[in-house]
Amino acid sequence: MTTTPRSEPTEPSEPTAATRPTAPAPLACVLVANRGEIAVRVFRTARALGLGTVAVYADPDADALHVREADAAVRLPGAAPAETYLRGDLVIKAALAAGADAVHPGYGFLSENAEFARAVEDAGLRWIGPPPAAIEAMASKTRAKDLMRAAGVPLLEPVDPAAATPADLPLLLKAAAGGGGRGMRVVRDLADLKEEAAAAAAEAASAFGDGEVFAEPYVERGRHVEVQVLADAHGTVWALGTRDCSLQRRHQKVIEEAPAPALPASLRSTLHEAATAAARAVSYRGAGTVEFLVSADGRPYFLEMNTRLQVEHPVTEAVFGLDLVALQIRIAEGHPLPLTPPAPRGHAVEARLYAEDPARDWRPQAGTLDTLDIPAAPADPAGTTLRVDAGYADGDRVGVHYDPMLAKVIAHAPTRAEAIRALAHALGRARVHGLATNRDLLVRSLRHPEFTAARLDTGFYERHLPALTEGAPDASLAALAAGLAQAAAAGRAGGVTARLGGWRNLPAQPQLRRYRSAADGTEHEVRYHHTRDGLSPLDHPGVRVLTAAPDRVVLEVHGVRRTFHVKQKSNTDPAGGPDRIYVDSPPVFGTGTPTPGSHTLEALPRFADPQDRTEPGSLLAPMPGTVVRVAEGLAPGTAVTAGQPLLWLEAMKMEHRVLSPASGTLTALHAAPGRQVEVGALLAVVQEEPQP
Repeated sequence: MTTTPRSEPTEPSEPTAATRPTAPAPLACVLVANRGEIAVRVFRTARALGLGTVAVYADPDADALHVREADAAVRLPGAAPAETYLRGDLVIKAALAAGADAVHPGYGFLSENAEFARAVEDAGLRWIGPPPAAIEAMASKTRAKDLMRAAGVPLLEPVDPAAATPADLPLLLKAAAGGGGRGMRVVRDLADLKEEAAAAAAEAASAFGDGEVFAEPYVERGRHVEVQVLADAHGTVWALGTRDCSLQRRHQKVIEEAPAPALPASLRSTLHEAATAAARAVSYRGAGTVEFLVSADGRPYFLEMNTRLQVEHPVTEAVFGLDLVALQIRIAEGHPLPLTPPAPRGHAVEARLYAEDPARDWRPQAGTLDTLDIPAAPADPAGTTLRVDAGYADGDRVGVHYDPMLAKVIAHAPTRAEAIRALAHALGRARVHGLATNRDLLVRSLRHPEFTAARLDTGFYERHLPALTEGAPDASLAALAAGLAQAAAAGRAGGVTARLGGWRNLPAQPQLRRYRSAADGTEHEVRYHHTRDGLSPLDHPGVRVLTAAPDRVVLEVHGVRRTFHVKQKSNTDPAGGPDRIYVDSPPVFGTGTPTPGSHTLEALPRFADPQDRTEPGSLLAPMPGTVVRVAEGLAPGTAVTAGQPLLWLEAMKMEHRVLSPASGTLTALHAAPGRQVEVGALLAVVQEEPQP
């Protein structure tokens, strides 16, 4: 933590009245120009401060949680971000119509758009963010590096792609105007540089409207360390400790913590001083983050400055006991910061819970979230706390147009080890039903020996993802619990015989139920008898049924009592499909990494359908999305090889390659750029070449 004394701020390149200290002017009502988790989080603080709240929403978000939480809401007609949340003119019109006097941008969308910030101020509204000139100065990573070089901040020098040599490899291609992993590529072979640069430029242009891409040295096994800064209009700048955000997938953060562990005091001081210099270089005001890459030998390099609130800000709030959104609002009202921030206390770790399948190339998921239940931390005199910032609730639908983050879960404890353990415990016992998520990956990551020992770098998932996602846990006991719960439910719905336990003094065939595990497709048969003493399973030696109810089954497994919570979800989709049964139980310990205790099962008919309707070689859309590119020269009759990228789908802010399932000939192509497809849509057909 570093603070610098109050002094006359350095004027930005375009001084405005908004950058000069003024008498405090209280706000009354704030519109959040965003959606999901961050909108809900800002509304929470606004309510605590006595402010009115206004939401904006695209058509798919008409009944979203952030809309339900707000005092008023204004529709932005359409679905795609470009026609809704990225339409600054509509957002400002909504604020004026609803009587808001301030706009909070959240993160993403328009949060780092200087033109939008100016338009907000020109409309007579208060902008809860940094001066537009500061946003503009840091908006381009190439221009920002020039500023930081002049301010003495250490950085990686760019490499001209046209003049790159093998000695410059590996290179990292980055979009000049964006972040969040969009437009980023690692190049390890000069032969790939031209193609990867074109792909990065296309993705950057699609995401940010600017296709400028630059290259810099790629630091192997570097750490992503950042400093939270907070500045007022009276000359005070706070550097609120460090955060480590090294665990990333596709250059997007997954697990973050504060303070960054295992950093020498001298390096922390260097990072604080560099972050403060960066903020002063642009006369910053409000909350922002200065991001650094720390090499394996401990040298820091400036990456970028995010002129907004970060997704991971709660870990800093927990450690310093602050509400950064409240401070953003106070700074926007004109209040000065105290000369010094609070002292840090303890350690905080945050995990981002996504609707995605890490084992299938981080494939995003869409559909109904049937259950989101993360247990609260019990009262702890030592001070361990658990916080959940969610953008969804039970029954909400996760769409295809936006980022699939469901919630952030944050644990704060006196020590790092205690915070990690508390977070893993909460996630391991969470009930998340209806969509595949990264929950099990998060738990395994938190318990991985490299993470617990603070041996952190951005290549963590490149090295460990296969091991962290391999082997779906055995669902046989979960299937048994599901079958017994369904039998109990059927018994309750029955007549006198059922009320007497379903037992008859006559020989009978065993009852049969069949399930398929959604995790790996394994099918399970459950056979049981109705007996004088209740339900008795077959084919499970050493297992005894203690109680069986429609929502709770207690089994004794080789002398150990285990409780299974069961929830059945009937499929109401007109297209049909099996009912789903969710089975949750506490993780099983004693086998190294605790076995996850949550399973999703599909109820199958008693006898399998012998027909297979999928034609050989059919390439189906793995998710709903939009076709953004088709491989150059691809047409029916083209020879393709197994694993060759054929086309690219954009879904939930990410591009996904669709690969050829086999080597052979493309016989049909049903995809073109701009086409929107649903999951399972036929994209192409590849006729596999005969094996010699």
